Amino acid sequence: MEGLTISKVAKQSNINLETVRYYEKRGLIPEPPRSESGYRIYSTDIVDRIKFIKRAQELGFTLNEIEELLLISEGGHNALTVKNFTTEKIKEVNEKINDLIQIKNTLEDLLRDCPADGTPTSKCPIIQALKKEGEEINE
Repeated sequence: MEGLTISKVAKQSNINLETVRYYEKRGLIPEPPRSESGYRIYSTDIVDRIKFIKRAQELGFTLNEIEELLLISEGGHNALTVKNFTTEKIKEVNEKINDLIQIKNTLEDLLRDCPADGTPTSKCPIIQALKKEGEEINE
């Protein structure tokens, strides 16, 4: 039987064996046939599929989104479908950026209010802000 063992797939894809198994379990890669001795034997194109998954993860796509992208790429859709999908992802990324900017601004405000002397931590505005129950820190 021709093909790649799971260890070869993992090595060529620069991931570990458990990740290959996980992708298989999640349905991101198809379950391969097994050799007579029970070893998984993957087709050689599975490495390209895994590299696609890894590149998509690097761009911030979740595994659920990647599953959708894989279906889109294989299902006869056109580039407009991918463009719309990516536009939605960009909106999500922009929301995360705005949230991170707000967090950074709040931390900077707290840091500015924190004395750089021997003040006890019980009087530190950062600690006080973290201890306030039921209140948003950045209000």
